[in-house]
Amino acid sequence: MAERGQLPPAAKRLCCRPGYGSGCRPGQRAGGAGPGSGALCAGPSSAVAAAALGLLPLGKTQSPESLLDIAARKVAEKWPFQRVEERFERIPEPVQRRIVYWSFPRSEREICMYSSFNTGAEDPAVGPGGAATAPGGAADAVAAADENRLPFRRGIALLDGGCVDNVLQVGFHLSGTVTEPAMQSEPETVCNVAISFDRCKITSVTCSCGNKDIFYCAHVVALSLYRIRKPDQVKLHLPISETLFQMNRDQLQKFVQYLITVHHTEVLPTAQKLADEILSQNSEINQVHGAPDPTAGASIDDENCWHLDEEQVQEQVKLFLSQGGYHGSGKQLNLLFAKVREMLKMRDSNGARMLTLITEQFMADPRLSLWRQQGTAMTDKYRQLWDELDSSNRPHRTVFTRAIEACDLHWQDSHLQHIISSDLYTNYCYHDDTENSLFDSHGWPLWHEHVPTACARVDALRSHGYPREALRLAIAIVNTLRRQQQKQLEMFRAQKKELLHRGVTSITNLEGWVGHPLDPVGTLFSSLMEACRVDDESFHGFSDFTENMGHCKSLEYQHLPAHKFLEEGESYLTLAVEVALIGLGQQRIMPDGLYAQEKVCRNEEQLISKLQEIELDDTLVKIFRKQAVFLLEAGPYSGLGEVVHRESVPMHTFAKYLFTSLLPHDAELAYKTALRAMRLLVLESTAPSGDLSRPHHIASVVPNRYPRWFTLSHIESQQCELASTMLTAAKGDVRRLETVLESIQKNIHSSSHIFKLAQDAFKIATLMDSLPDITLLKVSLELGLQVMRMTLSTLNWRRREMVRWLVTCATEVGVYALDSIMQNWFTLFTPTEATSIVATTVMSNSTIVRLHLDCHQQEKLAGSARTLALQCAMKDPQNCALSALTLCEKDHIAFETAYQIVLDAATTGMSYSQLFTIARYMEHRGYPMRAYKLATLAMTHLNLSYNQDTHPAINDVLWACALSHSLGKNELAAIIPLVVKSVKCATVLSDILRRCTLTTPGMVGLHGRRNSGKLMSLDKAPLRQLLDATIGAYINTTHSRLTHISPRHYSEFIEFLSKARETFLMAHDGHIQFTQFIDNLKQIYKGKKKLMMLVRERFG
Repeated sequence: MAERGQLPPAAKRLCCRPGYGSGCRPGQRAGGAGPGSGALCAGPSSAVAAAALGLLPLGKTQSPESLLDIAARKVAEKWPFQRVEERFERIPEPVQRRIVYWSFPRSEREICMYSSFNTGAEDPAVGPGGAATAPGGAADAVAAADENRLPFRRGIALLDGGCVDNVLQVGFHLSGTVTEPAMQSEPETVCNVAISFDRCKITSVTCSCGNKDIFYCAHVVALSLYRIRKPDQVKLHLPISETLFQMNRDQLQKFVQYLITVHHTEVLPTAQKLADEILSQNSEINQVHGAPDPTAGASIDDENCWHLDEEQVQEQVKLFLSQGGYHGSGKQLNLLFAKVREMLKMRDSNGARMLTLITEQFMADPRLSLWRQQGTAMTDKYRQLWDELDSSNRPHRTVFTRAIEACDLHWQDSHLQHIISSDLYTNYCYHDDTENSLFDSHGWPLWHEHVPTACARVDALRSHGYPREALRLAIAIVNTLRRQQQKQLEMFRAQKKELLHRGVTSITNLEGWVGHPLDPVGTLFSSLMEACRVDDESFHGFSDFTENMGHCKSLEYQHLPAHKFLEEGESYLTLAVEVALIGLGQQRIMPDGLYAQEKVCRNEEQLISKLQEIELDDTLVKIFRKQAVFLLEAGPYSGLGEVVHRESVPMHTFAKYLFTSLLPHDAELAYKTALRAMRLLVLESTAPSGDLSRPHHIASVVPNRYPRWFTLSHIESQQCELASTMLTAAKGDVRRLETVLESIQKNIHSSSHIFKLAQDAFKIATLMDSLPDITLLKVSLELGLQVMRMTLSTLNWRRREMVRWLVTCATEVGVYALDSIMQNWFTLFTPTEATSIVATTVMSNSTIVRLHLDCHQQEKLAGSARTLALQCAMKDPQNCALSALTLCEKDHIAFETAYQIVLDAATTGMSYSQLFTIARYMEHRGYPMRAYKLATLAMTHLNLSYNQDTHPAINDVLWACALSHSLGKNELAAIIPLVVKSVKCATVLSDILRRCTLTTPGMVGLHGRRNSGKLMSLDKAPLRQLLDATIGAYINTTHSRLTHISPRHYSEFIEFLSKARETFLMAHDGHIQFTQFIDNLKQIYKGKKKLMMLVRERFG
């Protein structure tokens, strides 16, 4: 709040005594004690003072309050002290003392307001920033921890801990020291605190702790509360100028010299400067009469308001603007606005000042002009401010449109004046039943005005401390809304046939009440809830206030005695609930823009959160029934009517709340309401042709996904939540489950949400503590099948998970479900999914054990799996052939069929890797000749170039050659030409060549049989062909590598030539060939002198 060592601001007025000069003020002290005398603040009237402060019940005081105290208290509240001195020539010292005593603030409520964000006197259902908070549990613990860190709470702790000392009141100035106890990492510190006050308001504070914040620090709070709670322990002196007036010259000189001696390091330069100016006849200080006194109270011209650190308010807003993030990060700004409202409600002028400072800081942000130049849209942080300032984001309206409109708003209407000023304003003879009649059929007043504007009046009255007037107007508005609701129902019934025949409506509200910047429904709800809060009058006491602060979350709401303008049995609570239901059920167009749409969702959830804190009794259940029936029957005026606009805000979140509230009392109505709300018309493929009412700027219709709805994913998730809630509630009820399933299949368009519902239904149906609910299981399976059909032809990263889950679900339903999904696999799965996941899982031992299948059932299921496998192999042999062979291996005919499918597809549709994989499978299963056949087919698809010596297919080639070699000379002779044609990599060919020369073909058969025979000759086919190809590959590779070789690869190249020499030498004339090859290289690449030198060193 103030920096270390900062002095209080200088007095604004000059104090002098009679005889000093002609301009002096006439007031002076009459009589009194000697110099420096002081008195305790309370003196003989301490009991009366304590009673007035709420410390003692008034009935326990020893004597009635004196006339002096009554008069002094009133003067201290209203008059600046200069006015008192100018009004009366002589002011007795006891009178001065009592005025000074009563001038200090007496209520802790304001101290709390200026030292914490929330006094607890606001709506308990709404936390800082408007976010709804649920009572109890961890939320309360967090709130309590946050509250204990508030300066106000810390100040109380310091006071209770005896940390306040040296308290002194001199005139209108209070000082003292507050000791901050030592902490683990901080030593004990003593803070010097100074407070100036005027007319029961603190006007300035300083503390040596150096606190920089909007609010008073804990040390200022501790000293203030000490003065309020322990006035009899505070020494009180009159203003210092009064004391100085009593001194003679010697006393004054002694006083000044002692003061300088005690504080010579701080004040000596200032003292000398002042002495020089006083001794100079022409100095400025001698041109005015009197001298300033910081303890003498306020002048007539001084503004009487609580101290507010304006610089810190601006810094807080600037900090908020500098931070990144979305509007959800603006909690600090929300708290500032909440503080503005709190101040206005207390009729504190700083509320308006604080709002001005916030707005000015926003307007001073340099980015505003930059955005304006660039044509960039306003960020959500600024929209949040404009919402608080009652602005509008609609096209063709400026930011301050509503502010300008508010300037034209007046309160002079006589009907309005009567409504807000009296509980007895009625007209029982009024029989005008027109739409805008001033009274209803009961003679109760109505208020017809644009609803958000009318509710803004209520908010204004509440905000500025007129709760009774706000309540009266709120009741008139709600009665008007209820009357309009009935009129709309009658109007719809008259037009029902025509509207239902057209199937479309042009009747809807372009400006919804929920999510509106002025929050009309929230305002009415809060006003009425405040009126029915169980709240004793302790909040109006001063010391009791601090005990109750922070405990509002535990308050309850009751049906307090009925107001004059309510039906029999109604209360403020029923009225609050009903107006919330009316607002939430209103049909309204989805607004433009992400911020506005998120605000609609957020406000709806906040309002429902507040409603959920209210325990429903029979009276409230009647209200729920009444509104649910109305919303279902009210046609286009209701978001739950039979006919709604394509772009109306969906009712899923609201309907879920209605459903859970009504279910224990009227299940039929609950389901009817929830099922009606399931629709999401904006996702239907096309808009109805007759719907021509949409605004021109959203006239285009985009099928399926609607780009203007930025919150569509959230809306769809809420739709899913509603469906899940109904499924859970309908467990065990076949008829309702079928109805809910039908609604889900008709209205939910997102596969991921349907899959979630299928999973939810499965979990509910198979709870561990009960037998499986077969009907709910079938619903789960049916939803899963729908997901399979929806995602079959689209990419979905969860598809594999979905398929596995569906098989699990079908297994729980029974063997007939598994058989059914295999019979109809082509409508549900890809061939790969059907073979690798579905059929494989069905054929597993775990499935057989889980279903307790007998032999006949096992064979039937296996037959379906084999049929599926063969069908998939025919459709997609590349990906399904191996799975088909595996699934069919126990059935000879099926296995042969699968093998033939592979052979048929091998020449056209299958890759070498797929064929090699199946060939290895065949070898593993004991079909070497079939493996050989598939390996030769695979070789025809392969092509390995000279530099692909790390290709993944190399192992397959080596395996195929080894298989051929093991089968015999003929098989090897047949595959070598294929190898020579397909493989151009010299190292791979040399590896194959060496392996073929180590043993006799067929020498070691696959089954361990040893054959006799000679090694194959390298001079004859087929190895001669392989040797020539290998030597040719080395020659080609050498030339290729030398084309782009660099010095760092020379040594590697020499090693490569060494391996080439080994292959050359395998031929009978290999030595000659290699020598010619090296000589040829020396001639062709003689320019690479260093490399050729290395070649000569190694090879001659």
